[in-house]
Amino acid sequence: MTFWLILAAMTAAAVFAVIWPLARHAGPARSGSDIAVYRDQLAEVERDLAAGLVGKTEAEAARVEISRRLLAAADAARAMPLTVNAAAAWRRRTVAVASLLALPVVAGGLYLFLGSPELASGQPAAQRTVASPQQSVESLVAEAEAHLARNAEDGHGWELLAPVYMRLGRYSDSVAAWRNTLQLLGESAEREANLGEALTAEANDVVTANAKTAFVRAMTLDETNVTARYYLGLAAEQDGQREKAANIWRDLIAEAPAGTPWVTDVRNALARVESTSATAPAPAAAQVADAGSQPSEQQAAIRGMVDRLAARLKQDGSDVDGWVQLVRSYKVLGEPDKARAAAADARQALAGTAEKLQRLNAALQQLEDSAGVPAPAPAPHEGAPAAAGAPPNHPSDASMQDMVARLAQRLKASGSNPEGWLMLVRSYETLGEKDKVTAAIGDARHALADDPGKLEQFNSALKHFNITE
Repeated sequence: MTFWLILAAMTAAAVFAVIWPLARHAGPARSGSDIAVYRDQLAEVERDLAAGLVGKTEAEAARVEISRRLLAAADAARAMPLTVNAAAAWRRRTVAVASLLALPVVAGGLYLFLGSPELASGQPAAQRTVASPQQSVESLVAEAEAHLARNAEDGHGWELLAPVYMRLGRYSDSVAAWRNTLQLLGESAEREANLGEALTAEANDVVTANAKTAFVRAMTLDETNVTARYYLGLAAEQDGQREKAANIWRDLIAEAPAGTPWVTDVRNALARVESTSATAPAPAAAQVADAGSQPSEQQAAIRGMVDRLAARLKQDGSDVDGWVQLVRSYKVLGEPDKARAAAADARQALAGTAEKLQRLNAALQQLEDSAGVPAPAPAPHEGAPAAAGAPPNHPSDASMQDMVARLAQRLKASGSNPEGWLMLVRSYETLGEKDKVTAAIGDARHALADDPGKLEQFNSALKHFNITE
């Protein structure tokens, strides 16, 4: 008897659950207020991030989830009817009455036919539990992209998606999303700074002219913008203005609230420029090794850094490490004539200092031994040659080897760039790794096999530089 009372109560509850939403009058649409709430939540995330209350990773995760809800609310708002007519009300009542009669009859009949209260379930609990996996970030991005494909003028949608692209490493997509945001919603310091950051990431951490312009615009709108100030400091460092970069970063650290998470990164950047303030600003081996596979804007930026290093050394040629880096850069860029000329200029500039000249000779000899690129012999007036076993005081090849390895990894993942493959082959040749030269040529030809034009371009370049397997 108890069982049947429980069954009756459950049936009544089920009927009530079905009838209640059908019988009540349609209320006002809530999607509009939901949209406002989600936008307020996004603004609150931005304020917390600016104040340092949350980290960048947590902020981006919150943006993704709130964005998904906002897009769903926006779609619901467009699909929701504003009025309910009399016919719809009559249909609701009909369905309610039918549900009242049919639900207990159908449920009871099925139970009497299939069920028995004395029998336990024969299915394990683990099999009865159906997991509901959380949607991945990629699926959320796909939903957002589908929404924006239908609503390309939704500036807020682009603004929500742009930082997600950054998180996923889709830097070019992030640049496009920020540009759409600026076009649709107008300028703001945050949007300009975020565009500049995306442009810098797209150029492999080189602050290009377009990125610098975006940061300057951000500073014009809000001179306290942290992102723009940090990257303008980085631009100053890459331009050789290390003291200017140090001053920018010192001010940022001094003004940061206690416990601000980004201060650690700024302190590391400041320590970098302070520890090398007496050294010429040279392009990283990674950037030089990657130059052939990067967009033309980045190639121009890297070559500009090399040219600025050369100009600085012509004004003050006392920096041994700077000369060695300049020679190394020219060789990696495939300009042996400039490498030889730089070596000759270095010997002439250091001719009056025997100790520095000795270090230069040892370093250039090591470059010659490892890369096979001839360096001019010391002139008689340049002093004695380097002592056997003298330790060269120049940047290690370890960083270059690491970046060449990353270039190889990227080309294997997306190897449609013949210039990038040629740069990889020549980098291995510079490092004296003949086996890797042969392997890289084979990988390049396999990757370019579907494009005869690019394959021919690659093979012609190998012949031009007399590179054989």
